[in-house]
Amino acid sequence: MIGSILKNIGQFVLGILLLSLIVFYISRLAPGDPLVSYYGNAVEKMSVEERDNAIERLGLDEPIYIQYKKWLRATCKGEFGISFKYKQEVKVVIGEVYINTIILGGLAYFITFTGALFLGIFCALNEDKLVDKIICGLGNISSCIPAFWASLIFILIFSVNLRILPTSGAYSVGQEDNLINRACHLILPLVVLVLSHLWYYTYMIRNKLLEEIREDYVLLAKVKGLSNRKIVYKHCLRNIMPAFISIMAISIPHILAETYVVEKVFSYPGLGTLSFESAKYHDYNMLLVLCLLTGTIVLFTNMIAELISTSIDPRMKYERWEDLES
Repeated sequence: MIGSILKNIGQFVLGILLLSLIVFYISRLAPGDPLVSYYGNAVEKMSVEERDNAIERLGLDEPIYIQYKKWLRATCKGEFGISFKYKQEVKVVIGEVYINTIILGGLAYFITFTGALFLGIFCALNEDKLVDKIICGLGNISSCIPAFWASLIFILIFSVNLRILPTSGAYSVGQEDNLINRACHLILPLVVLVLSHLWYYTYMIRNKLLEEIREDYVLLAKVKGLSNRKIVYKHCLRNIMPAFISIMAISIPHILAETYVVEKVFSYPGLGTLSFESAKYHDYNMLLVLCLLTGTIVLFTNMIAELISTSIDPRMKYERWEDLES
């Protein structure tokens, strides 16, 4: 067990280091001028000497590998540098908006998997019935609609034409403490996120349950007089829980990426909007921290899901031990 944990920690650290190295080099080699992000239009009026001084002041005059070495040393001390665009420390800028992404993405994640679990069970219990076919048909349609396109359609219908919901932002001007106002701004992006993922995971859970229902032990349980509903809830559902948890872990990058896209379309102040802006304006420090933050979430949740799945399904533990011994 200790060897397995140390192996996971080593893979986690190595993954974060590789991610930081790749993002660091790609961001600096990408075309564009980071001075424009910091100095704006004043860059066009700079002399060659002033431009060189500006580059040196921002620490961009040295070779990339030396820049990376200095950045890594500072990052290990908790110093993430300043944002070129906002002229503030990166952690200060992120600290003002990260909660918005947690609220939007967290609610979408919870509603998606709660709904997917219940819909998956319902469809499995009513396989090939009319209600199952209707849900499958509607789900296939909703899952094929891109999130950015659905966002624009919803804005057109509910914000422009009906004027019942706001088009953008996390709250109206001066209403940051109004929970009802914040909830109204969450409705459209939340609906888009849930519709984009609900059926996909419902379909996976439905198929997993149907595979279990066709196992021999289910036939034996039916012979003993147990109802389909009791078999599904007491036996089949328990057997698919490791797979369900794995699906939840794998889905985090998908839902997080979709959240970033939806935030940008709705001009929702969160990590997604910051990510697009940092890439657009070559805000290197901000982009690096956001990429590392996202990568950390993905790798960490995958590790936790693996540990939970192993504790639920002992067969995975034995397979792990066999791998380590070999």
